[in-house]
Amino acid sequence: MRTSLWVLASALVCFSATAVQAADAKVQPLPETVSYHHDIRPIFQAQCQGCHQPAKPQGKYVMVEFATLFAKGESGEAGIVPGQPDKSALLAQIKGKPGEKPLMPKEREPLTERQVQLVAKWIAQGAKDDTPPSKDPKIDQDHPPVYKLPPILTSLDWSPDGKLLAVSGYHEVLLYDGEKFADPNVPVVPAARLVGLSERIESVRFSPDGKLLAVAGGSPGRFGEIQVWDMETKKLALSVTTTFDSVYGATWSHDNTRIAYGCGDNTLRAIDAKGGKQVLFQGAHSDWVLATVWSKDSSHLVSVSRDRSMKLTEFATARFVDNITSITPGALKGGLITVDRNPMNDELLIGGADGTPKIYQMHRTKARQIGDDFNLIRAFEMLPGRIFAARFSRDGKLAAIGTSNQTQGEARVYQTADAKLVSKLEGQQGGVFTVAFAGDGKLVASGGFDGKIRINDSATGKLVREFIPVPLSPDVAAK
Repeated sequence: MRTSLWVLASALVCFSATAVQAADAKVQPLPETVSYHHDIRPIFQAQCQGCHQPAKPQGKYVMVEFATLFAKGESGEAGIVPGQPDKSALLAQIKGKPGEKPLMPKEREPLTERQVQLVAKWIAQGAKDDTPPSKDPKIDQDHPPVYKLPPILTSLDWSPDGKLLAVSGYHEVLLYDGEKFADPNVPVVPAARLVGLSERIESVRFSPDGKLLAVAGGSPGRFGEIQVWDMETKKLALSVTTTFDSVYGATWSHDNTRIAYGCGDNTLRAIDAKGGKQVLFQGAHSDWVLATVWSKDSSHLVSVSRDRSMKLTEFATARFVDNITSITPGALKGGLITVDRNPMNDELLIGGADGTPKIYQMHRTKARQIGDDFNLIRAFEMLPGRIFAARFSRDGKLAAIGTSNQTQGEARVYQTADAKLVSKLEGQQGGVFTVAFAGDGKLVASGGFDGKIRINDSATGKLVREFIPVPLSPDVAAK
């Protein structure tokens, strides 16, 4: 009887889904004139440009610029032939043969039937460009951004060996030779500029072996993107567009094979770092997921959110396991923004709107009781403003905290064993949104609202180096 009911319920769900799709098809007919700017360009941005951009021209075909859509790819066939859908290689790739899965997007879900029909009709109508004129400069690897003002710095990270410092910019990540910071006579210039699709860079994180760099970001309100850059060649190895907004808090599994990230659609996700296939989806949060971290053995994922919770998820099953923080209303006075795991164990450092850094154990060892906060190991002193950044040193003995309070900020270093203050980092001007220790923990880098990178001695707080990490336009630099 139970089986029969399940079959009936499944049939009703399938029937309902079919009815909804049919209804959508009726209420969303194809427009009389298909617009490239409004109808086609968003499809290409979300589904195609990750693999077909100047930094990664798969098949020798670029889809970022309108003019290149008509070029010939690796096959020798033109991507689009205006007025001739049947001769357009692009349409053949996304449409596929009857009974077969389309070749593109590669290793992702096919475009919907309506999306394919939109592209076909647009080509049939002459594949015209109705994009409004733009004064924005072209930005790609051959045309890196030119800055009139230092951008707000949202993320930075040191390579495991301490030789490279990665810094977020506009449309790019800038790499610096970390070994040159100690000598004030050596000019600070980028060793490389990694320019990609995403306008906004939300997080940068080196893989545990230091060979790859994961970048999370996107174009707000349009698409999110995870980029993976090869540190030996400084080339884009992978670009995966995801959701319809910027994504946050990219972190690596211990074996360099998976990347987790948080989304503005309240989900936690993870992808395979080589091919980009989604390997985890969890929707237990009720607000934006802003940061993630893996357990030491990568069997679990931890995520923090604006919904005032830190959640534990089992990777193999994508099963939500537990709220690590207290679930008592009012226990957390504001959303959580940042989380990091002690490299030596599964202890978690968090910070958020209440201004108090805390360390929690990851796995509950006692049955939950209403009102308890059993997993809490240690609370630090309250800092002014909100905590935007919290990172352990690589030996787990120190914790760096960055805050923002009414356009002012602080960065401090604490001992993790007893929450004792070690130093206040000199020179902070404006909110601090990102901090990271160098490999040996002797230096800590910070950045934020004023667009400057500061390198401080972690033990004394003394300012070692201060610089603007982006090249300013000549007229601005001369002032």
